Amino acid sequence: MDLTVVLVLCLSLLLLFSLWKQSHGRGNLPPGPTPLPILGNILQIDFKNINKSLTELSKIYGPVFTVYLGMKPTVVLHGYEAVKETLIDLGEEFSGRRRMPVNVKANKGLASPCDPTFILGAAPCNVICSVIFQNRFEYRDADFLILMEKFNENFKLASSLGVQICNMFPILTDFMPGSPNKAIKNIIYIKNYILEKVKEHQESLDINNPRDFIDCFLIKMEQEKNNSQSEFIIDNLLATATDLFAAGTETTSTTLRYGLLLLLKHPEVAAKVQEEIESVIGRHRSPCMQDRSRMPYTDAVVHEIQRYIDLVPASLPHAVTCDVKFRNYLIPKGTPILPSLSSVLHDKKEFPNPEEFDPGHFLDKSGNFKRSDYFMPFSTGKRACVGEGLARMELFLFLTSILQNFTLKPHVDVKEIDTSPLVSGIGRVPRFYKLSFIPV
Repeated sequence: MDLTVVLVLCLSLLLLFSLWKQSHGRGNLPPGPTPLPILGNILQIDFKNINKSLTELSKIYGPVFTVYLGMKPTVVLHGYEAVKETLIDLGEEFSGRRRMPVNVKANKGLASPCDPTFILGAAPCNVICSVIFQNRFEYRDADFLILMEKFNENFKLASSLGVQICNMFPILTDFMPGSPNKAIKNIIYIKNYILEKVKEHQESLDINNPRDFIDCFLIKMEQEKNNSQSEFIIDNLLATATDLFAAGTETTSTTLRYGLLLLLKHPEVAAKVQEEIESVIGRHRSPCMQDRSRMPYTDAVVHEIQRYIDLVPASLPHAVTCDVKFRNYLIPKGTPILPSLSSVLHDKKEFPNPEEFDPGHFLDKSGNFKRSDYFMPFSTGKRACVGEGLARMELFLFLTSILQNFTLKPHVDVKEIDTSPLVSGIGRVPRFYKLSFIPV
């Protein structure tokens, strides 16, 4: 048979199967836009600004709706009530982990203008290094520089169209050039580096004196070596350590980098933080976490930075762990769930003028810090970020330490500073900028 005929037949069968699956697969899922065969609703979503697309769809279909990212239905949760009801009230049922195919594939000069990316990435990275390896790197260490480059690049690549297409159509992962292959190579490089560290730990392991995360994991491996079902195996050690690096390094450094940009844009805010630092801490000691309770304005600024930048607008994909009846819909086990954290962080009823950077969103009329249930940049429920406590400490201590010792000077006129994100897909990244750190 002619090759062209065979190809046409195969494509026709694939199209028919897609139509059948999509027409029979919705069941009692929430409503949503009609999907195209194979492509689903991807042409109706702007992957450079996913949140805007989801917000527009929520106006038509309500706070809980279904979109097809390729041939797979995904339930979107938009707004505080829907996110709270699922991730908190039904936390167990909605705590499943949505597998990301690209990751699955990978698992097989003083006072002069400078780019703050490196220094703001190095500090959080070294914190994670101390947890995993029990040691920190010198900032010019070659291995350290390469690791930081890989993490920084992958955070940007996660929002690239190529990676998002592969996550929707896993069959393309082996064939898609560009960003997916680059992301996979970066993850493999990181895992190989960690593997070398694991080997070093195995040679010097003292089960009675664990030094760090790797030692604790190796000890648990030894304890369960006769358990064929144990999850404590080398592959999981490498994957977990890589996740700790990725989650604990780039997210914090990006928040800090975005935070400094916002303070450059709003010098009056930076000045008020410095006044509070001078009043509470002074200049003769370093900030500590006990200071935060006496610094409501600074605490509000840190919260507003996280709310405003909306680092991961749609959270990381969840999945339901069993068939769930939710708001008169039936969501089958394994269905991907996309909680729109952006819709909560930008809720107009909770945060007046949500598109504006305003620390007053977290202050009451007396100037005291005001908590909000809508503040969930780390997600919420059972799948909330495991490093939330560490990240909160880092953000407060790093920002107060910087402003205690330096005044921030922009490289351009304040009016020219653009605080809109450079990348706004899975993660939002600030635009490139330079600033000067002027000693106080």
